[in-house]
Amino acid sequence: MSDEYDSPWKIALERYFPEFMEFYFPGIFADIDWSSGYDFLDKELQQVTKDAELGRRYVDKLVRVRRLSGDEGWVCVHIEVQGEAEDVFARRMFTYHYRLFDQYDKPLASLAVLADTSPGWHPDSFGYELYGCRLRFDFPAVKLLDWESEIDQLLESDNAFALVTAAHLLTKKTQGKPEERYAAKIRLIRILFARGWDRQRILDLFKVLDWLMSLPEDLESKIFNDIRQIEEEYQMPYVTSIERIALKKGMQEGIEKGMQQGMQQGMQQGMQQGMQQGMQKGEAQLLLRQLALKFGSVPEDKQRLIESADSQKLRQWSERILTAQSMDEVLNDS
Repeated sequence: MSDEYDSPWKIALERYFPEFMEFYFPGIFADIDWSSGYDFLDKELQQVTKDAELGRRYVDKLVRVRRLSGDEGWVCVHIEVQGEAEDVFARRMFTYHYRLFDQYDKPLASLAVLADTSPGWHPDSFGYELYGCRLRFDFPAVKLLDWESEIDQLLESDNAFALVTAAHLLTKKTQGKPEERYAAKIRLIRILFARGWDRQRILDLFKVLDWLMSLPEDLESKIFNDIRQIEEEYQMPYVTSIERIALKKGMQEGIEKGMQQGMQQGMQQGMQQGMQQGMQKGEAQLLLRQLALKFGSVPEDKQRLIESADSQKLRQWSERILTAQSMDEVLNDS
């Protein structure tokens, strides 16, 4: 079971940037004029980072904001969410900082969120000294592990990134423990429904949880039964939208896998194969969820049958679900 971190962090930061700043950097949050809006400068950041070592970053963003004082007009904030301990991390933060300063000729802030699992790793500066020449670059850095003992308190907060932080920590904590992760994921989904948030916020954050907290296929099917029960409790029907999220996730995973294969077999062929595999995997995941919602847990032999079927067969089976009285009736081709 492979965990995905970069996609959920990117989704959450782009959708809820003000809450990101409020949760991790409250002092800076209070100094920003949020009424003036903000802009993500992805292309501009790419220009200064294109020749740099990638490292294990989950998110790398450059954002243009205005200060409440209005003294500098707009200013830039560079944000990096770092996934693993790296010796060159502080130097890379400095490199990006001076390149951005050189490009804009304005002061900017470089901020780091450390999402690794190394308790003793907490870089927040870079510098050197030679022959009386001294350089020191300090940058604010927060460590997610610092909240490890406060997960219950995080889950009482209305800030989206309190939930994301808790989900990230629980994902790390339950690595290789699918039953524990299943219980943690259900707990977080229940909290999503109980908050009384609007529909789009719930779906956005469900997408983050679902990408972060991957489960084996049998538990993925089981969890959608639980979601249906939770929906009935709170009278909030989201399953159709959640199924679309699962379908899109399956398609994206397949496309990425195909593109990786394409590096070895030829990019065009790999991308075409990846798109086909992605569509097929997404259709299979959607069918498994539909079966689980209507008939209960899907046995392993039927899961294997569905996962090995082609797109035409998957669509044929999906069309039978509404009228079928049993799982066997859906999958029986005799």
